[in-house]
Amino acid sequence: MNRLHILLISGSLRSGSTNSAALLTAASLTLDGVSARMYQGMGNLPHFNPDDDAEPLHPAVGDLRARLDASDAVLFCVPEYAGALPGSFKNLLDWTVGGGTYGKPVAWINTSAGLGAIDAHESLRRVLERTGTDIVDTACAHIPVRPQMVGADGLIDNAAIRERIAGVLLALSDHVRERAQTTNETSLDMGYAERTDV
Repeated sequence: MNRLHILLISGSLRSGSTNSAALLTAASLTLDGVSARMYQGMGNLPHFNPDDDAEPLHPAVGDLRARLDASDAVLFCVPEYAGALPGSFKNLLDWTVGGGTYGKPVAWINTSAGLGAIDAHESLRRVLERTGTDIVDTACAHIPVRPQMVGADGLIDNAAIRERIAGVLLALSDHVRERAQTTNETSLDMGYAERTDV
């Protein structure tokens, strides 16, 4: 399988967000066979309206879906706001219902301290299950990040945190490759069965 492309989506628009910092750090890591890139357009998405989910799509919606289609997997990092997912992020998820995430391997990082953001991540799981994604539990991780860990460049330089983030990317990419191998083997078996039935 060629180089894997993982789309990184932060659920926060806040400057200095530890969620965005975790994903920016993921994008900065050099891993063999893996390319991780940030999605930066959440703030440009229009309010979701099913009536508008038709061609021609709003440019920001078209861009989101194109990036999702071009990715092999998606990694989210989402805060909790008022006991739930932030509204801007839920709006993004609503726009994915029409395409882009069905069957897509997904995972998330929880950067909240202690047992924080439990409600938000339970909600995220429900939404992703309803939209038919392939949730990769082995790649979902709770990696607490304190604001003081984030440098002026927006990255986390703590070696242990960086190693854990790298582990998430590797677990997600391993799942994608294993799934592709299983699919190929199934296709070969079906082709063999068809030939022997002739």
